[in-house]
Amino acid sequence: MFKKTCMLVLACLAQAAAAQSPYPNRPITFVLPFTPGGAADIVSRALADDMGKRLGQPVIVENRPGASGMIGTNVVAKAPADGYTVSITLTQAILNNQFLYTKLPYDTRKELAFVTEICTAGVLLVASPHVPAKDVKELLDWTAHHRASFGSWGVGSYGHLVSSHLARTRKADITHVAYKGEAPMIQDLVGGQIDLAFVSAFAAKPFVETGKLNVLAVASDRRLPGLPNVQTLAEAGLTDPEFQVTGRVVMMVPANTPAPVVEKLESAARAAIASEPIRTRMRAIAMEPIGNSSKQALANYEAMYPVQQRLVVSTGARLD
Repeated sequence: MFKKTCMLVLACLAQAAAAQSPYPNRPITFVLPFTPGGAADIVSRALADDMGKRLGQPVIVENRPGASGMIGTNVVAKAPADGYTVSITLTQAILNNQFLYTKLPYDTRKELAFVTEICTAGVLLVASPHVPAKDVKELLDWTAHHRASFGSWGVGSYGHLVSSHLARTRKADITHVAYKGEAPMIQDLVGGQIDLAFVSAFAAKPFVETGKLNVLAVASDRRLPGLPNVQTLAEAGLTDPEFQVTGRVVMMVPANTPAPVVEKLESAARAAIASEPIRTRMRAIAMEPIGNSSKQALANYEAMYPVQQRLVVSTGARLD
């Protein structure tokens, strides 16, 4: 009996010591709400490797895809607020979904807190080779007299919302064609079954390089290093706030995570993102590094909130 009691006391003391030791004292898990192999997954794994070395603990990437990013995001929202379960997610899961679904399993503003914005996800406005337009101006001239089909990787996606805004505000004769994912949309775009689409630069790259798709503009706040001669939408005259919305990869933790823990994660993440190997890796897959403060990340989210809300409401898009 005495031996059992001693063992229990020792176990409790060990747990207490671990709880009081500096963060982190055990492995950290990055939860990514998307499938392996995509650009966000590549970025997550590069960051995990770098940050693990800086923090002195392994960082594991766990893919939890499904329900437009809601499953993985909810895992983090409901996790203990101790800094050991971290979300690497996209704008879709933390912003768009709250306007596309009647009820989410989590409340982004109440249950999650920003650590940093990691990078912007490069998106291109591309055309099938049969479309007689080399830039946005020529595209608008063409769609003023010809009906064009505009693909997207799903209802409520970036491509759907922004192409609908383009049609509504620029009198472009555009018919939206929704696909279940980006891959089948690109296949039909290359094959000429549809005319136009917004495509992630990561997925579009091999088709652009082989001349199977033509790039008309970059949906970003700056030109992409890999396409220095291609205008941004704003440079092409599409200056509405709705055209300036960009998909971002962000790092978040459960709300109420202690400030020193958030600060330690933020410091390690920003140092990693500022390092040349990580920046080079991101740009190789058409992602533009950010690495801002948690306060700036939150401010950017709040600025995008009403713009995304207008985009969704104006299309009437719903996913439930």
